Amino acid sequence: MPDARYKGWLMSEPNSPILKDASGSYSDKESLELLMQSILASVPDAMIVIDETGQILAFSAAAERLFGYDADEIAGRNVSELMAGADEKHHDRYIRNYLSTGEKQIIGIGRIVEARLANGDTIPVELKIGEASVHGHRLFTGYIRDMSEQQANALRLNNMQVELANFSRLSAVGTMASAMAHELNQPLTAVANYLEAARDLLDQADPETLSFIQEALDAAATQSIRAGQIVRRLRDYVSRGELDLRSVYLQDVVDDAISLAKVGIESQLARVISRIPEDFPALLADRIQLRQVIVNLVRNAIEALSETANPQVWIRADLEDNLAVITVEDNGPGYQGQGDASPFDAFNSSKTHGMGLGLSICQTILDAHGTDIEYAPSEKGGAAFKFTLRLAQGED
Repeated sequence: MPDARYKGWLMSEPNSPILKDASGSYSDKESLELLMQSILASVPDAMIVIDETGQILAFSAAAERLFGYDADEIAGRNVSELMAGADEKHHDRYIRNYLSTGEKQIIGIGRIVEARLANGDTIPVELKIGEASVHGHRLFTGYIRDMSEQQANALRLNNMQVELANFSRLSAVGTMASAMAHELNQPLTAVANYLEAARDLLDQADPETLSFIQEALDAAATQSIRAGQIVRRLRDYVSRGELDLRSVYLQDVVDDAISLAKVGIESQLARVISRIPEDFPALLADRIQLRQVIVNLVRNAIEALSETANPQVWIRADLEDNLAVITVEDNGPGYQGQGDASPFDAFNSSKTHGMGLGLSICQTILDAHGTDIEYAPSEKGGAAFKFTLRLAQGED
């Protein structure tokens, strides 16, 4: 009897066409069995052979170790049982489509997929598929390599890169804030001095004194304009130069932004839920600046949720009037602004140690994209920021 690892392959039937050579005579069955036993026992990566219906014909020793099945347990079953997600549901249809159209989707190419183990766990694997035709019967051989360790290493590397990027960002922000504070200190101090002098002179309101008061107020107005120019230069610095508008996929940018937004948060981390449809069209945007907008909004939300039970942030995308509408909302206390000031006004911050520039920068970036951003109370009880972007529509 053939080894259990490939009992389905040999079919154990005397008239099996797979055992016939070109002349129609039968091959040396014993030699073939020894050869197959050697291959299946020694091939380093998991190897699985299936037929045109997806039935497992051969299962290597490495496959047994990887998946946790014995070969005689899995032989004859459909290979989709070793798959997860959409591949599990549609594998047989993939084979039928290939057999009818000849269009290769993965054969000879390879890709990363999710594999399901005997215990129900799923792991990332690299799958490469070869095809052979044996006397009118098509056989497909899959070579599977566990990618768990490689992906873990890639994740660690990505986290290190995120931390490095964050350190660079914080250093740049710190340098910029220090320079800005130095520049703003002079005109704001002058404004305060002129106004104090005018207040003191009001007690001696003769014509000559009123002239001094007018000069002091004029000088205070001049210095306040100077302070405003400094802030405008900062905004121009953030969005200087031409935008590098390209076709970008929102989910990729959101994934990067969520990782960046969480770095350095010392309070409780909110659960950030991304609800971007899988088929959401590409956007026409500057990838780096779009990421900065989402980082600012998500980070603001996380910080606002520091004392909220079950803190959550939602990112969703919709289509309205041929525009992408991206919403970032949370279930926190909502926007706690001062007076009638807009949340997008520079230096208007409800945070104890905030500079009040994050939302102003977001508005500047979106203005440069020719779109807008708005705030509204969220139905979930917190704050909701909604902004729009144009669709790529075939742009590279």
